[in-house]
Amino acid sequence: MSELSTFLVSAFIGVSLAAATGFRIFMPLFLLSLGCRLELFQVGNELAWAGSPLVLVATSIAMILEIAGYYIPFIDNILDSLSIPLATIAGTLLFAIQFTDISPFFRWAMAIIAGGGTAATISTALAGTRAASSIGTAGFGNFMISTMETIGSTILTILAIFVPFMAIIVVIGLFYFFWRFGREQLNKKLKRT
Repeated sequence: MSELSTFLVSAFIGVSLAAATGFRIFMPLFLLSLGCRLELFQVGNELAWAGSPLVLVATSIAMILEIAGYYIPFIDNILDSLSIPLATIAGTLLFAIQFTDISPFFRWAMAIIAGGGTAATISTALAGTRAASSIGTAGFGNFMISTMETIGSTILTILAIFVPFMAIIVVIGLFYFFWRFGREQLNKKLKRT
């Protein structure tokens, strides 16, 4: 594999894992840890810690608590306010660990922009969707949103690890959908005023 293709695959994996943290912070970390523990894929020294029993237990507990919290009306909105900065940090770290052979400045600059930016954008868009659902359905419609977010994070993480080219297409599709939906909402608001 050439250097450029290795770089692109790492970037696709990093952005896709960051996007998955925008849906659920701990799902990508849990699945990454589980995959390392089961030796489903090879990881470098940067990810050797992920396969330890302690990390697997910690990420599984955190994932279960996060998923459960999103099924409680209005608690999910509180979690959204915490998840945006936490997803940004997790997305930055998951992107950065894909690049071990480049200068630290370039590595972290890319991680903050591509990884953190992707995670923050998706987490913010989903928090807005949940807030609108809370107002429109008194919180009872959030069950469906929470389920879709958990499924989305799971699928995107699996794609990122095993089929990164497909994962990046999904991420681009998500950005297009959020952009298009946001534009339509803005146009509706402008027509009402």
